[in-house]
Amino acid sequence: MPGMLILALETSTEFATCALWRDGEVLERVCPPGRPHSETLLPLVGELLAEAASTVNDLDAIAFGCGPGAFTGLRVACAAAQGLAMPAATPLLPVVSLEAMAADSREAGDRPLLALLDARMGEVYVGAYPGTRSATTESPWARATLRVQRPEDIDLGNRAGWHACGNAPAAYPRLRENLLAAGLTVEDGILPRAAIVAALAAPRLARGEGIDAALAAPLYIRDKVAKTVAERLAEGGKA
Repeated sequence: MPGMLILALETSTEFATCALWRDGEVLERVCPPGRPHSETLLPLVGELLAEAASTVNDLDAIAFGCGPGAFTGLRVACAAAQGLAMPAATPLLPVVSLEAMAADSREAGDRPLLALLDARMGEVYVGAYPGTRSATTESPWARATLRVQRPEDIDLGNRAGWHACGNAPAAYPRLRENLLAAGLTVEDGILPRAAIVAALAAPRLARGEGIDAALAAPLYIRDKVAKTVAERLAEGGKA
């Protein structure tokens, strides 16, 4: 699809971004830290469109990081994408945040990857990406196993030679030790970004995989936002 224009939104974590993708060239903005994404995301989208001399009606698709991630952040990206898409019936393209992390790794496409995102509450969002292409798609991220687990429960058996990326190893030092002991290499500082979400969405749009805005929804791997008072007390925390 020549000349296609894709807006991407990614607010799965505190590091929120938006990007405008046109034929492989990307403009990206980072939401100011310390302020709600709901306040800063859409003004930055307006800046991107103005810089590209485009409007929402010019978009061929809107991609968004669907999760997993922070519950509030996931709702912000999904709701913003739906609101922008509905007037012109622009197709939406949900992209898994862990997939965006794996695709942004320095080892993307060369080695099997574990994307490890701090899920808070003593847990980690885990995306296992073998990196092999399926028979039905050109994406090396076509097959993945997504879980939320305690760091000590992550299965590292038979993963020697894999590469781990994300912020969870820094958040959980014992996890980093386990990864290295199991023969994995570790790459810190990788979080989902809108520029990568857009790049992953582009070939899917070309294959006609966009969905109606009404069908879009965040991807929740767990259904809990916070620990109960009893759980915090049991772990030695405060009520």
